[in-house]
Amino acid sequence: MPQNFSLAAYKYLFLDPDRLIRAYSVTILVTAVGTMLGLLVMSMLAFALSRPEFKWRKPFSFLLIFTMLFSGGLVPTYLLMTQVLHLKDNILALILPYLVVPWFVFILRSFFSNLPQEILDVARVDGASEWRIFFQIVLPLSTPALATVGLFMILLYWNDWWLSLLYINDPNLFPLQYLLYAITRNAEFLTSNASTGLLTSVEIPTQTLRMAMVVVAMGPIAIAFLVLQKYFTRGALIGSLKG
Repeated sequence: MPQNFSLAAYKYLFLDPDRLIRAYSVTILVTAVGTMLGLLVMSMLAFALSRPEFKWRKPFSFLLIFTMLFSGGLVPTYLLMTQVLHLKDNILALILPYLVVPWFVFILRSFFSNLPQEILDVARVDGASEWRIFFQIVLPLSTPALATVGLFMILLYWNDWWLSLLYINDPNLFPLQYLLYAITRNAEFLTSNASTGLLTSVEIPTQTLRMAMVVVAMGPIAIAFLVLQKYFTRGALIGSLKG
């Protein structure tokens, strides 16, 4: 049980504030770029799959379903990222793997399939191209779906540390979650060695340190949820619509 108020965990966490700010910057950049690019790519793919006249609709849908059931495996994926694409210690390694999430594509496709077809037909009769229909009609009408998937993408990128563990060795490219993970491991290492007598005068609040890291990491996500919550209730029901 807590005995008294203490900021020791925050003092330990901010021993190197420059490192923490740099990790925040990397995470914000990856989250912003990854979410925007992911929404663009997945919405274009979902719109194509929602059109009955698209002749490659079934093969692409099969590929998406197949990747939901089976993965290429860790070793082939690692070799592809490092040996073929040469993305070791590259910030793109934190963005590209999550650009297309099949489940999110199907959510967007379900929403696009239920848009009023008459509006799209009128736009085509007036001479609008498919690109103009997509960007000026479909996307504005799909704000709830885009906001819902966008929130999920933000959470996916913001909370990810696994890609950094695999592909990032440069400390300047560590995102926030991986840096906090490394700080936790270091604190546990110092505490265990102190208990064995290898190190002396080491006092690290390991339990409260975890709680402090939660507070540090959750701020921007809480703000994003407050901004997007008005779309979330409606968007969360998209998956129940017929596709």
